[in-house]
Amino acid sequence: MGGLRAPDRPERAIPVEGSGVIRIFVGFDPREEVGYHAFCSSVIHNTTVPVSICPLHQGMLGMWEGGDRDGSNAFIYTRFLVPYLMDYSGFALFVDGADMIVKGDLMDLWAMRDPYKAVQVVQHDYKTRHPRKYVGTLMEADNEDYPRKNWSSLMLMNCAHYDWRRITPDSVKKLSGAELHRFDFIGERDRKSVV
Repeated sequence: MGGLRAPDRPERAIPVEGSGVIRIFVGFDPREEVGYHAFCSSVIHNTTVPVSICPLHQGMLGMWEGGDRDGSNAFIYTRFLVPYLMDYSGFALFVDGADMIVKGDLMDLWAMRDPYKAVQVVQHDYKTRHPRKYVGTLMEADNEDYPRKNWSSLMLMNCAHYDWRRITPDSVKKLSGAELHRFDFIGERDRKSVV
């Protein structure tokens, strides 16, 4: 018995950058729970490397106690805190999730990481067609039109990029939704399209 000992254990439970694990923060709202689980299942079934999936909503962070600020779902602003939650290191994906399904290998997207860009998004010129969203649900709200609308629905984030250090729980509470979703805090040259 004297020669047996427990194997050394790593200090971190989640593997570090370069280990092949894709870190995914997925927006979670209890009112869209089925969509969240469908998204997670599609990730597991279509991705060829290990993933670490973390649900994200404001209740988990104790923010905006007493109700939503001006958003329509429970993760509308917490998505911008992913670099803060990652201690401003490594890369991570943020995905709305509840209205998305993964049909290809996320490793293909993960391979597009650019260490010189703060964020990589699907850039498109979306125009709102309806004045209300989530019609007929508890989440019904005005559907505003603004530049870069929906760009923050899928973000490949370089959490170590300096521009993200401006974003903390306090700054997220102070910045308007439009300033956050337009990425006004990130220099124009530090954004890149993934398509």
